Amino acid sequence: MDDSGLAENNMLQCGADPDEHGHGHFFIKKTFHKPTYCHHCTDMLWGLIGQGFVCEVCNFVVHERCLKTVVSPCSSIATNLIKNPVAHCWSEPSHFKRKFCNVCRKRLEDSLAIRCELCEYYAHLDCQDFVVSDCKECATYVPHKELVNVIQYHQWREGNLPANSKCVACKKTCWSAECLAGMRCEWCGVTAHGGCYKSLPVECNFGSLRKIMLPPSCLTIPRMDVSMETILGFNKKGDLRTVSEEWPSSGESKNDDEDKERRSPREKESRDKERDPESEIIRVFDGNSSMRKRMYRTISVAKNAPAQAILEAALKTFHISDDPRNYYVSEASEFALHVSGERELEENSPIRQQLQTPDGKRPSIFLRYKDRDPEKGHLRIYPGGIRVSAPYKIIEVTKDTTSEDVIRIALRKFGLHDVYPENFSLIEVLLDKGVSEKHLDKSEKPWQLIQQSRKDSLRQNRMTRFYLQQREDPHGPTISMFVGNLPTGLSQRQYEKILLDIVGKGNKWNQFDVIYYEYGALVLIYTNSEKASRVFNILQDSVFDEKPLLVLLLPNIQSHMIPENFNPLLVFVNVKSGGCQGLELITSFRKLLNPHQVFNLETGGPLPGLYVFRNIPYYKILACGGDGTVGWALSCLDNVGQDAVCQSPPLAIVPLGTGNDLARVLRWGPGYTGGEDPLNLLRDVIEAEEIKLDRWTVIFHPNEKEQNDTRVAIANDTNSANTNEDTTTIFVMNNYFGIGIDADLCLDFHIAREEKPDKFNSRLHNKGMYLKIGLRKMVNRKACKDLHRHMRLEVDGKPVELPPVEGIIILNILSWGSGSNPWGPEREDHFSKPNHYDGNLEVVGVTGVVHMGQIQSGLRSGIRIAQGGHLRITLLADIPVQVDGEPWVQPAGQVVVLRSALKATMLKKSKNKIKRRNTEPSIFFPDNEQLRLQSPTEENEPL
Repeated sequence: MDDSGLAENNMLQCGADPDEHGHGHFFIKKTFHKPTYCHHCTDMLWGLIGQGFVCEVCNFVVHERCLKTVVSPCSSIATNLIKNPVAHCWSEPSHFKRKFCNVCRKRLEDSLAIRCELCEYYAHLDCQDFVVSDCKECATYVPHKELVNVIQYHQWREGNLPANSKCVACKKTCWSAECLAGMRCEWCGVTAHGGCYKSLPVECNFGSLRKIMLPPSCLTIPRMDVSMETILGFNKKGDLRTVSEEWPSSGESKNDDEDKERRSPREKESRDKERDPESEIIRVFDGNSSMRKRMYRTISVAKNAPAQAILEAALKTFHISDDPRNYYVSEASEFALHVSGERELEENSPIRQQLQTPDGKRPSIFLRYKDRDPEKGHLRIYPGGIRVSAPYKIIEVTKDTTSEDVIRIALRKFGLHDVYPENFSLIEVLLDKGVSEKHLDKSEKPWQLIQQSRKDSLRQNRMTRFYLQQREDPHGPTISMFVGNLPTGLSQRQYEKILLDIVGKGNKWNQFDVIYYEYGALVLIYTNSEKASRVFNILQDSVFDEKPLLVLLLPNIQSHMIPENFNPLLVFVNVKSGGCQGLELITSFRKLLNPHQVFNLETGGPLPGLYVFRNIPYYKILACGGDGTVGWALSCLDNVGQDAVCQSPPLAIVPLGTGNDLARVLRWGPGYTGGEDPLNLLRDVIEAEEIKLDRWTVIFHPNEKEQNDTRVAIANDTNSANTNEDTTTIFVMNNYFGIGIDADLCLDFHIAREEKPDKFNSRLHNKGMYLKIGLRKMVNRKACKDLHRHMRLEVDGKPVELPPVEGIIILNILSWGSGSNPWGPEREDHFSKPNHYDGNLEVVGVTGVVHMGQIQSGLRSGIRIAQGGHLRITLLADIPVQVDGEPWVQPAGQVVVLRSALKATMLKKSKNKIKRRNTEPSIFFPDNEQLRLQSPTEENEPL
């Protein structure tokens, strides 16, 4: 790229002021020495010299013929164009292949980068200072606004489109593997060219997923000084490294080699190209705070460059697209400040003649704002959630104007004459590396705050906004705080005492909304955000009974704002199931849906999600995990569903576990491999059919002489309830109940996994471990030998004689042991054809480990013993048992299995689902008759 000191006739600056609907680029004519592509039309730039133009700030490359049609804004003005800033949720620094930085538009492969976990925003680590806080706006509920007046707009993101994306307007390919080009809506997924998307309708209908989408217009999130990562339950990350380089404590670099080592790979490459004997590298500080933190950016200019050229280069390196006449530069070295203080450098004199920096040392300068009238100025006031047509109003203020005065003037300019200023607040919003808010007191003086921030940091000053916001109504939106990891089974008074001892009486909540006694969890309601913030921070660092408390901030859903044809999907993801594939799924689902409808079961389990959805008349659940995860979700639903508007929402499955037997029966497959498109998984949920699933209550009554014995019980506490503390235990069974050799194998596997959980991270390894344990049991058959002599069976009140077996399997579904069918194929006998909603259980016997292996390989079936709806089993000795894969050793006693009053509605995958290609526009507009998908058998090719 040419030096920033080129003559004005060689530079084309277009639309620097965003208010004039320009794109703000600083274009210069450029000769490219390798194949380069236009970021607007994606065609190659042809020619030998001066093939096109490039922006000196954001590296936007464009044909000369495309200059007048460029619509992509420069990163120097991108922040000014967003109306409602929303912070990104950043990933850990990593290397991303075939992606481009949304700030500098260069490839990411060669250096560390970060990615927003909710949208398709990518950035180099050394570009993070200039990212735009324009993430998906996921909660836009406005009080007193009617549903018919709600309009969902497209939210466009430039570049990094899926391969083979086609423009919905011109039907041509709009993606590029060579540059950051093309546009994609973050909600509906529709793609378009940069020159085409402006012609599309502004309204977004959420595309093919709208039936299961949780609309942002029905959602409110807590307005607190808490990051979006915390609200969504992301793991805490350390602060990311800043773009600016660090300045040694001495104030000067020891040598160029040491300075070169501190640079990022991208900076090293650009600096090495720019460095020559006639150039000068200068450190630029944008304020006093950057000087104190020893953080700066560098520019490369000619040694005899005047201060004016230095100023223009400094403005570009800090992405400031303002008039250069409003700024000046001054020397920033500690030596010069100590000797003569800060002084403005002359515009037309070479900078080296004006600096007092010793020879051989790198010069440092301040970039300063030139106050033409320090006594007064103008503020831009934005409406925060106030229904007005104007995006902002400009207000003239003085150093004595208070925030109360600003509120009064702003209300008058917005045309709100019939409201009380006391009901409004002035909010200072900082968009630097996120979005942070500060409520200004009535007596604070905004112009003085602006004056001070300009001295501290020009970049942060330009990232500061003022919003006029209505004060929270005491009876308006509330803050719901979920608290878990408390002791189970206590009274409300005991829970209150525990929490008051931790947070103090001055931070007491407004009310207990709900208490989940069996899980040791509850939800507190606050109406004051400052008090809620204090309590949240206290509880996050608190421990009770040697367990850290779990505290979550939950969104609130206004169910009356959900359209009638919307059935939102509540997504549960168990990130630990199977091969830990849940981490990829949870990221994909948060991008495709509203992030606030996707919950990580690792933080709080299913309860927080069920609480958030409690007032929705009808919704669906998607459980991503194994059969245990499905049972966990159903068990929590049993306990809390009676108080919800929708008591039995249908549940679909993405199988992530080892066996996934229930998922197999419901056609969701043997296991998620990672190759399936998450979008297709969600489409399958939309098209799935509802069915009923029988559920069964298993009651264990140990003998009286055994009631004080210590028994091994490895069971999920959330799946059981003690009706008699000493003798009786009750479980809910969904899939199957095993007694004998089957449960013994399961118990050994469970113990091995508890001892070394890190090794059980793939289905293949888990099945290999089962095989190893099975071979061991073939040698040692003492555990369950002659099981039929140690138990008695009654079915529907009639005794059943057991054949010589080592194990009994009681089936509710015709899938066991990773897809095997012990009952066997249909044949003529006195048993009826079984299914999972006929009100009957099937009892099958196995003779040993070899027989189990033959069943799993399909060579044999189990021994059909009985079929019925009420079972009574008498255990004459301590025998291993398992309920839905949760094993333990059960003491001698009575076991009763009867049909549960708890019902489950499941979603079964549609058998005749037509597969669609992702490149078809119909996946975004499925109800548009002109774009409706045609059957593969039709002659006409889909659009």
